[in-house]
Amino acid sequence: MTDRFVRSAQLMGELNGVPGYPFAVIHHPIANNTDDVLREKAKIAVASVARLLTERKAR
Repeated sequence: MTDRFVRSAQLMGELNGVPGYPFAVIHHPIANNTDDVLREKAKIAVASVARLLTERKAR
């Protein structure tokens, strides 16, 4: 998701019983970005997701 919606996602996690649920964040906006900018944002998102999956702490 983009950084503009982080608080909304945090609240949704809390409302659904998973406070602190981790998620990948990229810079807002997405619309009107060039292909090169979108590729860079995608690389950031993939790296974040990979970290979330491999470095996740057990609850």
